[in-house]
Amino acid sequence: MKRNYQTDASYSITDQDLIKQIAFHEAGHAAAIYLYNKQKQLPPVHFQICIKSLDRLRDSRLDTCSFPHDQFAAVVEGGRLIHSLPVGLLESADYFSVVEQDAYQAAFEADMTNLLIGPLAEAKHVALRDGEQFNPQLITVNALHNYGGTSDLNKVYEYLDIYIATRSRHKEKMTELFDKAFQFINTPSHWKSVERLAGYILSNKENVIGCEEAIAVLDENKATWVRC
Repeated sequence: MKRNYQTDASYSITDQDLIKQIAFHEAGHAAAIYLYNKQKQLPPVHFQICIKSLDRLRDSRLDTCSFPHDQFAAVVEGGRLIHSLPVGLLESADYFSVVEQDAYQAAFEADMTNLLIGPLAEAKHVALRDGEQFNPQLITVNALHNYGGTSDLNKVYEYLDIYIATRSRHKEKMTELFDKAFQFINTPSHWKSVERLAGYILSNKENVIGCEEAIAVLDENKATWVRC
């Protein structure tokens, strides 16, 4: 779930609006990893938010994070329930029991939904900032490319290739996942959590926000769900 930005002649990387978009995007991913997975009663998974900014020391704790040589980057590392499985494995009764298939299906769908929630969080932030409407008629799957979602969408399609061997079913499943992601980000309590974490990312002076630290912000300093 990577967000990389490079300067060009038309858009300065120091633009505060763009930096805020990055923060909301990554806050959306982190909120989904914690809150959506918790909502679905899925096991907790470790993640951390890594930030590299122009005004931070380049050698400060960055050895724990993976960054290209961009002037500004932010990334949620970890947070995946599924890493790799052979194509069609979930649909084969020869490999898994019904209970196991259900568990892996839930994990796959959660990972894909969480990938979509990041760019949707950025899209909602931009809509609210600009006084525009935010609804699924205006913000479609393809529109997520405009909100830093290209790498997220690519990863979702990679997951779909593993999860559903029949490509003709991909569009239907993507629509279902997008609807779930939209419902999540449009839930007031979830959006407040995203806003809190985005603000925390923007004000943070370190290069790494740990899992428990992020969860405490999402929970508004309540007792965390579980140690990461």
